[in-house]
Amino acid sequence: MRILCVCLGNICRSPTAEGVLRHRLREAGLGEDVDVESAGTGGWHVGHRPDERASAAASARGITLESRAQRFEVDHFDDFDLILAMDRQNLADMRALAPHADAEGKLRILREWDPEARGDSDLDVPDPYYGGEQGFEDVLDMIERSCDALVEEILATRFPGSRD
Repeated sequence: MRILCVCLGNICRSPTAEGVLRHRLREAGLGEDVDVESAGTGGWHVGHRPDERASAAASARGITLESRAQRFEVDHFDDFDLILAMDRQNLADMRALAPHADAEGKLRILREWDPEARGDSDLDVPDPYYGGEQGFEDVLDMIERSCDALVEEILATRFPGSRD
């Protein structure tokens, strides 16, 4: 299985989601079975490492952000099984690029898995780029909750009865 996490610039939210999801998948014994990458719908940070504030917040929780920014391309629809948008705008931008219904069906918002967001109309992971340190901590909290639930779903789907 291949999962792509997508935000706007691919230096804050999506590399954080990539790092957290990779970490959780390794902890669950799925690190070899599920590949995770990240991308941005905008291309101005291509080749850059994650924002230092995002990396520092993740590192304090034992998570390493190791990706380099790349731009989301139409080919990603063929390369990935699940594409996780960090917010509604990025979801809409990717939907506009989807070449067919099967491609569009791969698109979801990460916080659909956040147990604290169930029933909320706003599932966006807010962009912490222009805010302070607390914004990065809040984003990490949302992403960790969402990734934990997603990993549980993957385990239940791929290995039914393994968590009974």
